[in-house]
Amino acid sequence: MTAPAPILSLRSIRKSYGSVEVLHGVDLDIYPGEVVALLGENGAGKSTVSNVISGTVQPSSGEMTWLGAPYAPSSPRAAMDAGVGMIHQELKLLPQLSIAENVFVGRYLMKGGRIDRKAMEDRAQAGLKRLGLDIPPSRLVEGLSTANQQLIEIAKALTLNARLLILDEPTAALGGDETQLLFRQIERLKADGVGIIYISHRLEEIRQIADRIIVMRDGSKVQEFDRGDVPVRSIVESMVGRSLDRMFPAVPLPGDEVTLTVNGLTSPTNTFRDISFSVRKGEVFGIAGLMGAGRTELVRAITGADPIARGTVTLNGQDITPRSPIDAIRNGMVLVPEDRKLQGVVLDHSIAENIGYANLPELTRGGWITARRLNAFADGFIRKFGVKGHGAQNAGELSGGNQQKVVLAKWLARNPRVVVLDEPTRGIDVGARSSIYELIMDLARNGVSVIVVSSDLEEVLGVSNRIMVMAQGKQAGILDRKDANDVSIMELATL
Repeated sequence: MTAPAPILSLRSIRKSYGSVEVLHGVDLDIYPGEVVALLGENGAGKSTVSNVISGTVQPSSGEMTWLGAPYAPSSPRAAMDAGVGMIHQELKLLPQLSIAENVFVGRYLMKGGRIDRKAMEDRAQAGLKRLGLDIPPSRLVEGLSTANQQLIEIAKALTLNARLLILDEPTAALGGDETQLLFRQIERLKADGVGIIYISHRLEEIRQIADRIIVMRDGSKVQEFDRGDVPVRSIVESMVGRSLDRMFPAVPLPGDEVTLTVNGLTSPTNTFRDISFSVRKGEVFGIAGLMGAGRTELVRAITGADPIARGTVTLNGQDITPRSPIDAIRNGMVLVPEDRKLQGVVLDHSIAENIGYANLPELTRGGWITARRLNAFADGFIRKFGVKGHGAQNAGELSGGNQQKVVLAKWLARNPRVVVLDEPTRGIDVGARSSIYELIMDLARNGVSVIVVSSDLEEVLGVSNRIMVMAQGKQAGILDRKDANDVSIMELATL
């Protein structure tokens, strides 16, 4: 039997921005009914390749063929019309539109010259149901959790009837159950002959879902594996170009002194109920649970970003129950939020300005801030945290890992006593993850209390002294490090 022809071929694709070439002659074939994992560190060129295929970016040179014919999409719409759909890592939903309107934006269904809202809502509901999401399609996107917004992006792609789907970090905000639902949909798409390019930093997922693995580094394709069940260590060493001894650093033992106490905390909407725990000085306290368990809502309330109906937050024996983020910040407690682009950095402002915004009292002299003082202050933290960028560069030009380092830099410059990290490595490559884990341990060694919320079980197990598991808004239990594993956490998370 003759081998099937590829649905998409790239030959010698190059891309330059000015004098800087970011893609160096990339060759790639995608066949019908296969999942190709495209892996690499942030800045390796994965997103640029995806953007070239999806029409967002035009290549500087090289050729592409689609279904055997020349292919050069001039826009994402042109790619979509050809049968190529892409789910971006960064959410692109319009908050003031309904779920159904977002699913069909730019291609509204029409009937008799008018928008057929019922047909759109019916088809959107079918896509949501396939992913286990029980939300009315007429509801506005505004106010939905990051995880639910990610599922809506995926439902949007499922309605395209595309021949090729590019999934860029589709499970970054999802828990285990939601991820498995997505994987079942991917298997159905494969059976229908759909080709899939799958980009993820969750390497254990790759072993489950990929048929082939392509590794990129510094804008070039450096390795191709003809199967998906490749040892994680082999993949990582191909990505970083060196041997990797261990992912997680040693977790220091905390002292006996209690820094933070949360007692009976309950939200006005019952998203979480009667939560009580304490965090010791120098402790890394993990919070785990499935999507919808109330983890993010809890830490937002602890840090003043969301309201509290009942309960108290005590810092060093003093009741500081915050009514706003500034209350928490003034008392030495800061939050690094799960969505860095929407809540962590101002994308079209410089790195120096972003670091400065959280440290205005330190920078102000007589009511004024000079550019010289701001730049000197920011440059010190750019070097300290290894941000790959310069102070005048816009934060939006940085990779996800470097944006996260900017968010960390701006808050840690305040020398907080409690640092709350919500999904600290979401969408971040292996190399950047390792540096963030080292940073967490440095904080703990210096006596800072750290709370880490993570959907990644390996991560929360790897960095925590103790782990609180939440289930359906309730506190299911707190596990010591020696007693915590995948099974014990999932048993509590599914109570």
